[in-house]
Amino acid sequence: MSEEKLNSGSLDTDNLTEEKIQLKKPDMYRIVLLNDDYTPRDFVVWIIMRIFYKTEDESNRIMIEAHTAGKSTIGVYTFDIAKTKVSQVEQLAEKYEHPLKCILEVESGGDQG
Repeated sequence: MSEEKLNSGSLDTDNLTEEKIQLKKPDMYRIVLLNDDYTPRDFVVWIIMRIFYKTEDESNRIMIEAHTAGKSTIGVYTFDIAKTKVSQVEQLAEKYEHPLKCILEVESGGDQG
């Protein structure tokens, strides 16, 4: 290539390709409240309201569902947020000496086009 062609600022566009980037949505995680026979119902409702910002009615519904079905979904979040909320539940349950537990389940992910 001649020096004149390099300095002219013109590019050989036949050699340029457009790269298409595929974005992947982050996996989402379902926080599932597990039933136990020892944690008081009022404490469970308080935890759901405090950590997950649910209304009292919704918190009661989630608590009753966990009590009758053995587990109940509280919400769906990205991994970091879900992990933080589960940790907060565990810390408060331990502080008040209750065995309350939540687990994470993968909800979804996938490609976004």
